[in-house]
Amino acid sequence: MPSGVFNSSYYGKDYRPGAALQRARRPYLFRNSLTGVALVAFTISVYAYTIRAVGQDEFSDVKVPDAPAKSSQQ
Repeated sequence: MPSGVFNSSYYGKDYRPGAALQRARRPYLFRNSLTGVALVAFTISVYAYTIRAVGQDEFSDVKVPDAPAKSSQQ
C-alpha cells in the first residue's frame, strides 16, 4: 500500500485529531456545548413536566363497573 494514500491534515496516522482539527473546532466549542446543555435541559424539563402532570390525575371521574354477577346455572 502506498504511503501517500492516507493524506489528511485533520487526523494523524493513529486516527487521533491533529492540531489543525483542534484549531478548526475551537471557535465552536463553547457554542456547541451550550447548545448541548440547552437540549438536555429541555428534554429533562419536558420529561419532568409530563411525569408530574400524569401523576396528579386521580382517575376519580372514571366509572369502574361492578363485578359480574355469578350465575347459578352450570
